[in-house]
Amino acid sequence: VQLQASGGGLVQAGGSLRLSCAASARTFGTTGWFRQAPGKEREFVAAINWGGDITNYLDSVKGRFTISRDNAKITVYLEMNSLKPEDTAVYYCAARRSTWQRRPDVDDASGYDSWGQGTQVTVSS
Repeated sequence: VQLQASGGGLVQAGGSLRLSCAASARTFGTTGWFRQAPGKEREFVAAINWGGDITNYLDSVKGRFTISRDNAKITVYLEMNSLKPEDTAVYYCAARRSTWQRRPDVDDASGYDSWGQGTQVTVSS
């Protein structure tokens, strides 16, 4: 499946952005968002199951970011509020066919089968 991420941009600290990840086909599995800042390793941000009723977040984004999905549009969203300069990174969406309970855990990038091209998010102070 092909993924197309969009919605990144430049925003001031405290601002908001909404990222979108459009898929070319249904996977009936889990979709996640990861990010990679310059000089740092890629890290997990959030994930959502196919049904949209189970989510998981990186501790530092809890209460600020919300992941959701519209299966009719085969699109997953990441609503980001109260953005901080440390949120600056390239954000990638990823999809895997395995269900939520299957190993590896949803925060492990190695478990994902398909990756989008990434979208830059820059938060100025």
